Formats: sequence, structure tokens, C-alpha cells
Amino acid sequence: MDKWSETDDEKWMARALALAGQAAAAGEVPVGAVIVVENAVIGEGWNSPIALHDPTAHAEIQAIRQAAVHTGNYRLENATLYATLEPCAMCAGALVNARIARLVFGGRDLRFGGVRSKFRIADSELLNHRVQVVEGVMAADCVALLEQFFRARR
Repeated sequence: MDKWSETDDEKWMARALALAGQAAAAGEVPVGAVIVVENAVIGEGWNSPIALHDPTAHAEIQAIRQAAVHTGNYRLENATLYATLEPCAMCAGALVNARIARLVFGGRDLRFGGVRSKFRIADSELLNHRVQVVEGVMAADCVALLEQFFRARR
């Protein structure tokens, strides 16, 4: 039996959505990420490459960096990462390198998705670690936030 429940996944995805809202308010693409271990947040982040002048400052990377500092370890073996958008290839690689146990994401990224849409990096049999992937949690809300953001910019 899976120790995670749909209710927990929605709870943490709602938190990731709130973080994505912070990114949107700052003029960044609205993506948020939360890392949870034993029902406690150990890292979180939102897209901030513009503000930080850092092309690697994606929400997932920000959350992984914070979680690694929090735990004092670069390996996050019992962690679940919640992301509002399917991670890109860079972030999917970081999930594998950090040994994240589980990824839960909302909407697919049809242009750059590194987990399902374009590549299957997170659970590739070619790599030494595979992340359990759950997709589509609160997808409608996650996609709506992105669509609203880009509609307002056009």
C-alpha cells in the first residue's frame, strides 16, 4: 500500500501553487515546488531566474538547494518533490542526482518536459536512480495559473 494519500498530495500541491503565485507576482513564470519528508516541508521555491540573474533558478532547483541545506546532505532519499509543472530536463536530472524518492507534478510541459512530455529522465532505466512519478495532481489549477500568466503578458 502506498503511504501517500491523494489528500496529502493535494495539500502539498496547493502549497506549491501558492509559491507559483509568488513567482507570478514577481513577473516570473509561475512555477512552485515543495519538498516534503515525513509530512514536513524541508525545502521550497519558486521560479526566479530573472530576479536572480540565474538560468538555473527554477522552482525545483531552489527547493532542492534549500532541502539539502536543511538536511545537511545532498541526498534527499526519502523526499517527495511537488511541482506545479512537469520538470525540465535540468530539473529532472537534479531530482535523480539528489535521489529524490518521489515526484508529484501538476501539468505537463509539452515544450520542455523532462519527465514525460519530451524525455523520461526521472525514471529512466539508463540511470542509477529512478524517481517514482505521479502526474496530474491538481493539473487544471496548475495549468490555469500558467495560462492566466501568459494571457496577461500578451
